[in-house]
Amino acid sequence: MAGSGTIREDSAPMQPQPPYDLHAAADDRPVTVDRREGPYGEVVLRRRGGAGSPADAVFEIIANGCFLMDTSDGRSERLLIRAALDALPADRPSPALLIGGLGVGFSLVEAAAEPRWGRIAVVEREAAVIDWHRAGPLAARTAGALADPRAEVVHADLVEWLRTGPRTYDALCLDIDNGPDWTVTEDNEGLYSPAGLTACAARLAPGGVLAVWSAQPSPAFEESLRNAGFTQVRTEEVAVARGVPDVVHLAVRGA
Repeated sequence: MAGSGTIREDSAPMQPQPPYDLHAAADDRPVTVDRREGPYGEVVLRRRGGAGSPADAVFEIIANGCFLMDTSDGRSERLLIRAALDALPADRPSPALLIGGLGVGFSLVEAAAEPRWGRIAVVEREAAVIDWHRAGPLAARTAGALADPRAEVVHADLVEWLRTGPRTYDALCLDIDNGPDWTVTEDNEGLYSPAGLTACAARLAPGGVLAVWSAQPSPAFEESLRNAGFTQVRTEEVAVARGVPDVVHLAVRGA
């Protein structure tokens, strides 16, 4: 079991903490809080609102100029965790969970709030994102979850981790990029390829659940899951303001 607040660095060391710009614009214009160049390109943390109260601020993560996520609505990210647990056999004790992508922390916080989970590992490749949660502007959102003795954050590329990691898990919950049909970085496409899905299946225990977040429905990805040998393939949707629902794809590895 991981120790309290464990962060393991399996790749590059963390960068020094920068002086974060936490001032709020008078209107709702986004303000850049931190900007980093890393091995996968540029990653930016922005803040909107909160001039009256910092608690009202919304933080956004932008990668290579493309919006990825913000802290305004985490319903689908929380569903990712709940749906995976619900799909597991009720008699499976303390199931081990792997979360792909730390993001703004919704999935980790949801997992840590559920006592039925056993070991909780989060694999995040961007050192900046881990920094923002460890001692930066997002720390207040995830401090309790990171202090959970079940939780561990691993600084590594998920695609490589799936191929070489030492453990199996009862559930894999992946929130990488914008989902299988809309990736910002080319490397992430491999996660949703036949080889990537085979790696996911190999990291799952028999009967384990794969849950994949997506910014839009993808019948083609559902077919890819079936072709990779997964069963009980289905989706759950969350309505969002833009019209196209967020989606959680669910599939079970055969025994």
